[in-house]
Amino acid sequence: MASGAQEDSNMNEFRSGLDSLDGTLRPSESWISDSSYWIPRHFVESAWLEHAPFAFWLVDAIRPAVIAELGTHNGFSYFVFCESISRLGLQTRAFALDSWEGDDQAGFYGSEVYDSVRTINEADYSAFSTLLRGYFDDNLASIPDGSIDLLHIDGRHGYDDVRHDFEAWRPKLSDSGVVIFHDIAEHQEGFGVWQLWHELAAEYPSFAFDHGHGLGVLAVGSNVPPHLRAFLSTGAENASQIKEFYLARGRAVAELSRASVQAAEVPALQAEVSALRDELQNAGLRVEENEREIALHDIERLGLVDQVNSLHNSISWRLTRPLRFASDVVHRRRG
Repeated sequence: MASGAQEDSNMNEFRSGLDSLDGTLRPSESWISDSSYWIPRHFVESAWLEHAPFAFWLVDAIRPAVIAELGTHNGFSYFVFCESISRLGLQTRAFALDSWEGDDQAGFYGSEVYDSVRTINEADYSAFSTLLRGYFDDNLASIPDGSIDLLHIDGRHGYDDVRHDFEAWRPKLSDSGVVIFHDIAEHQEGFGVWQLWHELAAEYPSFAFDHGHGLGVLAVGSNVPPHLRAFLSTGAENASQIKEFYLARGRAVAELSRASVQAAEVPALQAEVSALRDELQNAGLRVEENEREIALHDIERLGLVDQVNSLHNSISWRLTRPLRFASDVVHRRRG
């Protein structure tokens, strides 16, 4: 484990990230882009909903050549990565690895989960996305060493399990490789991702989100992408603002997902939820386009996060109205 002096040395290297971009990067531009406001195309049940906005930003920032995900289940996080590739027009290859059988932590399930993921993948992402069904280690030979730029580890969550996954797949990472770990904030019995995260975060430059069960971002490669370098530099000094922004964005996405599920029970509300989806998307873009100069030049004085939170609060009641109404209708029908 790295000493305090080593950790300071690591972060001093990353504070030079702004210089690597010719000093033109404003503070918020190191952690916000238009992609931070994108809305997922495919909503499925997931503990990952609140991390979609950051995942969109991350793919946009590092432009990976290869993405691999260990543990896909219903496919929400994986399809966010795939949607990023599609919308950005990248030449990225993506691989989803899962047994699609479940386990004693997530629960066991039948073939319907894999069939659903396969259907979406074939319809929308088959040009660049491959599903590798089986145990993670069984597919190690399917992906060349030194090729993965973004690795998402979300398989079994015991300490020994997640350490094994990290160590087994570490040789597959490129020299600009980034690893993200889900559930780093879960301390319940049987979960040890938090423990491994603390060990690795002391060794590599990193950033940790607390919401959505926790998401850890680890810069493992020796050649960290410039925009991620700038993100880590800014995060070392301004973590709270970054966390608040992506918490607000993540909650808005989760709210929309819940409203969409409720609307599926009451078809008459689907059009309204669709309109609210567009409103949430466009509201974010208005912050980025119409108010960009104010947000960038006066970020310390006005507070970008406060602006975004106010924006979300202003539409929150409308966004949840279909959910509340649908719940009332369903309750009356079942009563």
